[in-house]
Amino acid sequence: MKTPKTLFLAWQDPISRYWFPIGRLTFDGRLYQFVYTQGVKEAEDKCAFQSLSSFPCLDKVYTSTELFPVFANRLMSRSRPDYSRFMEWLNIPNDEHDPMAILARSGGERETDTLAVFPCLEVNAQGQYHLYFFSQGLRHLPSSAIERINQFEATEKLKLAHQWQNNHESDALILTTEDHYIVGYCPRYLLAELFELIQNSFNLEVQVERVNKAPTPFQFRLLCKMTFQANPDYHPFSSRHYQPLIAEFTRSHSYS
Repeated sequence: MKTPKTLFLAWQDPISRYWFPIGRLTFDGRLYQFVYTQGVKEAEDKCAFQSLSSFPCLDKVYTSTELFPVFANRLMSRSRPDYSRFMEWLNIPNDEHDPMAILARSGGERETDTLAVFPCLEVNAQGQYHLYFFSQGLRHLPSSAIERINQFEATEKLKLAHQWQNNHESDALILTTEDHYIVGYCPRYLLAELFELIQNSFNLEVQVERVNKAPTPFQFRLLCKMTFQANPDYHPFSSRHYQPLIAEFTRSHSYS
């Protein structure tokens, strides 16, 4: 499995429930580096976001030879008896122990906070991009939809649809089947990038990667794979929200 080199950190405002990309984690094979992105300013202005205790200064570059605790704490311990089953849910080989790869697939979400992790889009030799994500909101679906999910075969095609009538989130993207079952939602922290892709008429395809049946938690039931062929000048997550807050990495801060 190819190891992602860049992960983004998103923060959800507990009141509005809106997601903001606030940081970027990179790994060059030797050092981990975290920097806040421009999205943190919008989170500050709109929702009074305060810097994370692990990274108190917005205008610093944090480096470490070890994965920062705020990310490491989102990994399941390999000593847990259900670790192998968890790796199966993620559809990752059990001998794959790279934390960046595991965080990219799992999302790193916990019930105790409002943070999530997602990877930068990867491109293959043919210029095709792909992204894995778990369908969200399954606990709110009717039993008939869950039954339909349990019948999925790997590589079954899914459709993206803009759910205009959603009163809680007008820009929600739902996942539907050819026979018109709603089988979840795209993660909200990906919506800005996905709408840009849709508006640029890229040929997005979404398919079932893996189904994990009960008693798997709903958040890991349906793993999807999105692929598309982009123009040569396309650069994923290139909007200002994903760019470093400081223009140059001239000042570093060693994590201790």
